[in-house]
Amino acid sequence: EYMINDSGAETIICLDTNFGYVQDIFSKTGLKRVIVTNLVDLLPLWKRTVGFLFDKIPNGIVKKGKNVFFFKDLIKPSPEKLDVEIDPWKDLSYILYTGGTTGFPKGVPGNHMGMVSYVRDVMEDVAGGYIEEGKDTYIAINPLFHIMALGLFVAIGLNYGNTTIIMPVPQVDSILRVVEKYRVRWMLGVPALYRMILENDRLDQYDMSSLKYCYCGGDVLPIEVFKRWKEHLGISIYQVYGSTEAGHVTYSRLDREPEVSSIGLPLKTRECKVVDPDTLEPVPIGETGELVVTSDYTIKHYWNKPDETSRSYVTIDGKIYYRMGDYVRQGEKGDICYVERSADVIKHKAYRVSASEIEAVLQDHPTVIGACVVGVPDPKVGERIKAIVVLKEDARGVDASELTRWCRERLAPYKIPQYIEFRDMLPKSKVGKLLRREIRDEEHRR
Repeated sequence: EYMINDSGAETIICLDTNFGYVQDIFSKTGLKRVIVTNLVDLLPLWKRTVGFLFDKIPNGIVKKGKNVFFFKDLIKPSPEKLDVEIDPWKDLSYILYTGGTTGFPKGVPGNHMGMVSYVRDVMEDVAGGYIEEGKDTYIAINPLFHIMALGLFVAIGLNYGNTTIIMPVPQVDSILRVVEKYRVRWMLGVPALYRMILENDRLDQYDMSSLKYCYCGGDVLPIEVFKRWKEHLGISIYQVYGSTEAGHVTYSRLDREPEVSSIGLPLKTRECKVVDPDTLEPVPIGETGELVVTSDYTIKHYWNKPDETSRSYVTIDGKIYYRMGDYVRQGEKGDICYVERSADVIKHKAYRVSASEIEAVLQDHPTVIGACVVGVPDPKVGERIKAIVVLKEDARGVDASELTRWCRERLAPYKIPQYIEFRDMLPKSKVGKLLRREIRDEEHRR
């Protein structure tokens, strides 16, 4: 409801299974029409009939009305070419909404050239020479409203005419069955998905030998997941990095063995700088700073949110850059190493402590499957370090003192967590990204 009103949308397209939700909010928004479709609308009649007869196709009840239209009816008389002029630089292609773990999501307007630019980069500089046009198979596990999944779906799937399998619900066994059945070669997932696959007891029962190019993005890739994937499946995990605002920014290249700390090289239509977060002056090669990104092809503001725009976009040398909010280092050859999300740096005493470094050490422990490290406010030292830990189901005899000892053997003294709390699960977004902010806010409220 919020996104419809914020964007000013007048038309909504939905599955018949979701028609009830649209009906509930229709009168509360500026919607003028609903276009309803079904998962099998474009399949041959005999396939649709068989699917419905054997109850294999989910369907919902749709109440007809003057504002309700059916997709399959609308496309029958449609001309092959519409008499509409589009300026690919200025006209909107989409408005994607950011995750927004607090407050309302922010709308990010995108033009046609913005998406075409990075899709072309991926096709020419990443997949080119490795993809088999019209013969390859790509599995899309992340939802398509996520910029990472949308971009790869267009680049590897649609533009190359390859089979794309969409998995709306990321159930591990279903994913493994699909990889085996369709001989999937290309895959994209968040780190949590790769961990779930590795933890699945039935992994070795499936033939995963077709997998060749596995990309990961959306969150920090733990070292132990990177290593275990390589050891177990014999293939590497490559990384993609970007944001809704900047699009796809960097990719691990397929012509070299990836490093877990590297998020790859910038795409050619994305200009990256590593700057001091306070002065916005460039930092020397190899030193840590905040990553800012610009492109000649993209729109550089939020939808109807000037205050948010002024905080997130800055002008450097006459160009408007988006502040990624991440600390990185850039190497001599241009590759970028991820260091930390700026909001996740813990200010303990006089030190700036990396939460992800501590999480990586904890997740190396053989009984730990998840960890989230946050700063807890303390008037004497600024913030104390707290770790929220999830153990494997069969873990025995592991307590806070054992994990503290484990950290003490691997970290500097000032990086040792002062508090360790055990939980059954960690909060995750719809795309499987760890919601550190929820835990951080929870601790601040205590």
